[in-house]
Amino acid sequence: MIQSMTGYGKSVLQLPTKKITIEVKSLNSKNLDINTRIPSFYKEKELTIRKKLADILVRGKVDFSIYVEMTADETSTSVNKGVVTEYMKQLRDVVYIDVNDQVELLKMAVRMPDALKTEREELDENEWSEIDKHITNALKEIVQYRTDEAASLEIDFKERIANIKSCLEEVKEMDGDRIDNVKQRLAKALDELKVEVDENRFEQELIYYLEKLDINEEKVRLANHLDYFLQALDSDDSNGKKLGFIIQEIGREINTTGSKANYAPMQKVVIQMKDELEKIKEQILNVL
Repeated sequence: MIQSMTGYGKSVLQLPTKKITIEVKSLNSKNLDINTRIPSFYKEKELTIRKKLADILVRGKVDFSIYVEMTADETSTSVNKGVVTEYMKQLRDVVYIDVNDQVELLKMAVRMPDALKTEREELDENEWSEIDKHITNALKEIVQYRTDEAASLEIDFKERIANIKSCLEEVKEMDGDRIDNVKQRLAKALDELKVEVDENRFEQELIYYLEKLDINEEKVRLANHLDYFLQALDSDDSNGKKLGFIIQEIGREINTTGSKANYAPMQKVVIQMKDELEKIKEQILNVL
């Protein structure tokens, strides 16, 4: 079962004093690119989070965020009373203001550096245990999203591979007519030259020329690659790079068939195969 690299997962943890929201988003990328936004008091867990993301998401451009919203009447920021008092004393000396107007002095003092102090919240391991569970929930959600997204891709891939197989059958059916057409064109060209040729030599040259135009190997390899793509698509793991390599081989056989065709009706069918293949290539970039 393939997975898309596009996904979104979210989980919300409500604690007595805060609400913690965990979000994970991913887009397609050649490799794993993780960007995290984590409050400073959870920073010591960043490496653990990154490893967990890498183990589960494997590949893609990943944005991971933890948002904390305080919901209780508690704050980690307090007024630095000593500093504010000293500022007010100094301001009385330099600012022309009524000494009794304490409010104005206070307004100026709290704007000064270090007037407020923030106490660093220590990491609570019990709290982190709950957060870690919700990170797991968010990752489960994004994996499900990726799986659902890939289901439509899989249907599209199978339809387009079936279309290429149908075109390949057309190529096989018209291959005999193509060879006859080549022979007729060569014979006509000789007739127009109005020269006598050695029939045995002509047959030898014709065989040599037709061998260069032979596409039997390409037809066999193309059919095998198409079947192999479907097998890889139905495998237990999702391997977009492997599918991409198979698509390259399919493209190589189609291109060689087109270059050897030398027959307009067959070249039209080859163009149809190329069109289907290009649509697969566009989507395969988003497969994990």
